[in-house]
Amino acid sequence: MAQWFQLQKLDSKYLEQVDQLYDDTFPMEIRQYLSTWIESHDWDTVAASVSLATVRFHDLLGQLDDQYSRFSLENNFLLQHNVRKIKRKLQDHFQEDPLHMAMTICKCLKEEKKILAALKKEDRKCFSQTPSMSMKNQYRGTVVVHQITDILNLAEQIQCTLVMEEIPEWKHRQQIACIGGPPNACLDQLQTWFTAVAEGLQQVRQQLKKLQELEQKYTYENDPITQGKSTLEERALVLFKNLIVNSIVVERQPCMPTHPQRPLVLKTGVQFTVKIRLLVKLQEFNYQFKVKALFDKDVTERNTVRGFRKFNIFGTNSKVMNMEESNGSLAAEFRHLQLKEQKVTGNRTNDGPLIVTEELHSISFETQLTHPGLQVNLETTSLPIVVISNISQLPRAWASVMWYNMLTSESKNLSFFLSPPQATWSLLSKVLSWQFSSVTKRGLNDEQLSMLGDKLLGREAVGNPNGLIPWTRFCKNVNEKSFPFWLWIDGILDLIKRHLLCLWNDGCIMGFVSKEREKALLKDKEPGTFLLRFSESSQEGAVTFTWVEHRNDGVHFHTVEPYTKKELAAVSFADILHNYKVMAAENIPENPLVYLYPRIPKDSALARYYSHPTEAAEPMELEMGFLLQDTMMPMSPEVYGELTRIINPAEIDTVVGFSQPDRRHQPHT
Repeated sequence: MAQWFQLQKLDSKYLEQVDQLYDDTFPMEIRQYLSTWIESHDWDTVAASVSLATVRFHDLLGQLDDQYSRFSLENNFLLQHNVRKIKRKLQDHFQEDPLHMAMTICKCLKEEKKILAALKKEDRKCFSQTPSMSMKNQYRGTVVVHQITDILNLAEQIQCTLVMEEIPEWKHRQQIACIGGPPNACLDQLQTWFTAVAEGLQQVRQQLKKLQELEQKYTYENDPITQGKSTLEERALVLFKNLIVNSIVVERQPCMPTHPQRPLVLKTGVQFTVKIRLLVKLQEFNYQFKVKALFDKDVTERNTVRGFRKFNIFGTNSKVMNMEESNGSLAAEFRHLQLKEQKVTGNRTNDGPLIVTEELHSISFETQLTHPGLQVNLETTSLPIVVISNISQLPRAWASVMWYNMLTSESKNLSFFLSPPQATWSLLSKVLSWQFSSVTKRGLNDEQLSMLGDKLLGREAVGNPNGLIPWTRFCKNVNEKSFPFWLWIDGILDLIKRHLLCLWNDGCIMGFVSKEREKALLKDKEPGTFLLRFSESSQEGAVTFTWVEHRNDGVHFHTVEPYTKKELAAVSFADILHNYKVMAAENIPENPLVYLYPRIPKDSALARYYSHPTEAAEPMELEMGFLLQDTMMPMSPEVYGELTRIINPAEIDTVVGFSQPDRRHQPHT
């Protein structure tokens, strides 16, 4: 390639160096017009010979004349003028010294070559440096991609732990808490974890947007960021969506405010509450979620189970999630929902495979997140609920709730009671104890549970934690003469809550002890030692007491007829124990109850529960010379008969305060 042609392609900084080589003595125009002719001669040789220099000088003038002629043909007056002017200057400077002209041209050509050589050297240097810089940039890009990938890998790992382990564990703890177990762990820690992952993913997405802006300004071949950015963006978006979808939970299961300790049982026409929470707490999500409650959405049992009831949900069934002032959580609480059964056209059948209290339903909650570049549908479902139409169905409905949540973690197995699994005694015994500890301060101890296990499993399976109890034995009539085990327990729970709470909490009532065990406990105790237990013959719940008496003919045990809620509503059980009287051998009424098992003086154990002060009341002197307390309870027929032989019945009525004996206080040996 011609040297002058190469020079013309140089950057401006190199062209400035070329410009400095030429002046009025030897103008650049000559170099431009005669570049081919000038470069065709060896000017080093010309500069060494005066005669040769003279020849080349005249040749140069001839070349200028030829150039002038070409411009003349083109009618380019200005260039013609320039050529004439240049020719005159050359003649003025080099006519007498053509060797000087040859040396000037030789010098200019050499300087041009130096400029080109310097450029080539710099190009080689740049060429050697460019791969290094490219590799450096590529390395940096690779590091950025790897760092973002590592962040996404960590986010995915944490998210997997949260979704596959932490959330299911929390839901299981919630199930246990719903049926009286230990209180469920707070959601605040889970919210902190979910929010941290969400914020990290959002920051990654923002960084990828900045990289995209940088990519538009500068990129290079095989740029790792350009090659991996789309994959990283898609992965970050998928992780974020998956996190949001799994972050919506039912924080508080459906529950009637009138029965806070028995959630998941709803009565038609009665308002209930339920609370939904999003575990991703981002400020931009506030007021962005409108949650709608739907009853039995996509429930196949509606069409597959004969007699399956259908309900409409009434009240404010749409709520907007907002940040709560108490803890800042993003939640929506439904407070005024209620159910109404849909009317069935034609004759309604009651011969379905499930009774009302075994029929399970669910409430779904759905919402949608619409965010720039993001649209996600979210849905969560309550635990299965039982819908009743009469409050008398509550105990059996609660039994269904307990059995389900005790044996399965599935949230939508609404056909569960078509073939309910059996429960092991080790599991059921815990749940039974929770029923007491959740409404009182005291659960059931091993001895009490042993008696219940004996009752459910039979003596042959006593002490076997793996003994299986079928659903029918727990909550249905085994035969016509018996009543369901659970209804007996539920009646006792209600009895405790209404009339025996303090005595139960303080451990005064032994409660669950068989008659055989009762005798074994009392036979070696001091006379007058008594214990309090629940009756096994009353479905509604009743309490009784037994004391031991030592006679010459042996040990005798006396048990009174059980006291039900009706009697205890009139007189407290503590007062009954305080004032209970039987006729002593000397025909003197006395209280046979001396020590609460094992050997606690009765008044020391029960005095705080008496309705009246424990100080001795003012005695009332009778004509016959013995004393009766004015707070004496009705006595047994035998005692009453003995008194009538000694005292006029009218006087007995005046002193004791009753007109006829109450057979409930007749002791049974």
